[in-house]
Amino acid sequence: MKVLQLGLAVAVTAGIAATIIYIVGVSTIGQKYVLSDEDVKSLESLQTSFKKCVRANGLGLQAFSKDHCQITLGFPSDTVPKWEDPKTGELEGLSFDFNLCEALATWEQVRNSTTILTKEFIDALPNGWQEYAWRRINKGIQLNQCQNKTLCMEKLALVLPNTPPFVPRRFGRCAVIGNSGDLLKTRFGKEIDGYDAVVRENGAPIQNYTEYVGTKSTFRLLNRGSAKALDKVAELDVTGKEVLIIKTTIHDIMSKMIREVPIHNPVYLMLGTSFGSAAKGTGLKALEFALSVCDSVDMYGFTVDPGYKEWTRYFSESRQGHTPLHGRAYYQMMECLGLIKIHSPMRAEFNRNLEGLPSKSTLYAARIAFEKVLGRAGASMEDPLAACSIVKRCSEDESMRLSILRKAALDHHQYVKGATMYTLEHRVGNGMVCILPKA
Repeated sequence: MKVLQLGLAVAVTAGIAATIIYIVGVSTIGQKYVLSDEDVKSLESLQTSFKKCVRANGLGLQAFSKDHCQITLGFPSDTVPKWEDPKTGELEGLSFDFNLCEALATWEQVRNSTTILTKEFIDALPNGWQEYAWRRINKGIQLNQCQNKTLCMEKLALVLPNTPPFVPRRFGRCAVIGNSGDLLKTRFGKEIDGYDAVVRENGAPIQNYTEYVGTKSTFRLLNRGSAKALDKVAELDVTGKEVLIIKTTIHDIMSKMIREVPIHNPVYLMLGTSFGSAAKGTGLKALEFALSVCDSVDMYGFTVDPGYKEWTRYFSESRQGHTPLHGRAYYQMMECLGLIKIHSPMRAEFNRNLEGLPSKSTLYAARIAFEKVLGRAGASMEDPLAACSIVKRCSEDESMRLSILRKAALDHHQYVKGATMYTLEHRVGNGMVCILPKA
């Protein structure tokens, strides 16, 4: 695709209420920048603050910089790794390389976008139904790239809202609850219930564990296995109001349960973001969702600190299959980028303030420089829509939805000029999909 000047190519079709505008390569994709002295200083300042934060809060973890973007997080030499690579048989290493540029810029996009898959997102993508939607449907190959669009829409109908049900800054303080056995070493229950929204994972129970994990459950992120047992997961919520979010594909068996059990809980699919070398798993997706709808995010029950000997769950026996050291290192990086706050019994003060956390001004300046280094769409531009590489004009009246939003969400809505923003999956740096109100 050729890089075009910033602008909108408007195509108007009679009888169609929406106008789709494609901006290919808006502003800066692939463009090389020469960093100014000020940019270099901002990067160095973040590196210094980041390493201090890891040293003060990582319980033995240390950060080493390779260049302005690449850092290595290392565990103490006496840490005992337990995860074994099923292919090579090698034990998990004690150090991991991460790209601060990629992390800071990617998570900023997440903070400004919706992470729920919607019909307007698929419609806005070039060949969205043929090249994207059919991959999100179980047995998608049999649907022949959604040549029968009606059939594809029927497959997704139960979990595909027209527009996002949740928007950035919808909630204030949010807690993401993991399943680690370390939760049994504390009594965080009442504290967790004090959050505005609580996100849980898969089939983690609440009953009989309330003093450790609380009673509130606003959202629940589900992997493929839990989605196939949707009826059992729904039984965990006696209110029927817990929102179930599936991080993988839609399944025929899941659709059948929604219709026939029936399951009254709201059910949605999650729109994924590419995190490059990030830790994988439901925990990271839960944080992604929480960061997209909350002002602040705290995490419990992820056993993120060095020192424990094996992965355990608070409601069952120990299990294999996780890569705990990699995940713990990535979460520590997120904490020292000011994205989350970690609560763990491995720390003397469960609710302590973070030490050495980079200031907001340092993070902002470094992010702008990072985006230049990466050649991100809209880098160094103040317009929040500069990162939009696909834009759709929408005539939908949103006044009713806006009337229920808190002030922080309304302020964000005004900041992005009324747009709904989506990250493009697996295309780090290549902009966003933006739905704008009718001009």
